[in-house]
Amino acid sequence: MARSTIMPTGVERFFSEDEIIVSKTDTKGIITYANQIFLKIAGYTEVEVIGQPHNMIRHPDTPGGIFKLLWNRIESGEEVFAYVCNMAKNGDHYWVLAHVSPSFDASGRITGYHSNRRVPEKRILDGVKAYYTKLHDVERQAGGGKAGAAAGLATIQAMLDRKGLSYDEYIHGL
Repeated sequence: MARSTIMPTGVERFFSEDEIIVSKTDTKGIITYANQIFLKIAGYTEVEVIGQPHNMIRHPDTPGGIFKLLWNRIESGEEVFAYVCNMAKNGDHYWVLAHVSPSFDASGRITGYHSNRRVPEKRILDGVKAYYTKLHDVERQAGGGKAGAAAGLATIQAMLDRKGLSYDEYIHGL
């Protein structure tokens, strides 16, 4: 089932605070590993996800600017934490606090990416959702797609500049 044919149901799924969703990808974002918790919450089998783009679980509630920030960071060799809404195979959604980091070979070259996702704190998530709604508006006004994602990222950077914080200081201070 292609992601583009899956419609959000509006039904939220949950996983336990003691569970960690884990996946690994190559440098192009193609899934090379998914743990059982990932498969359970997303509703896929291992055969269905291995070799597929990780964005197969992307939910439209996460603005493009967040993914642009994430990719900019990991492609430059940095880790990143981000709040992400993912979509299960049937269109249900689940929120995570993702920690994505690059994997390196012995010569320091990036060989792929590793993501651990935990249950986000509800008190933080309510504010994240409100901010993501604002980012979506900015991205729509910019025409969506790559231009929208760039506008979303510029909006994030402007907010950080106003607050005098780095992204890491901001995200860890929520």
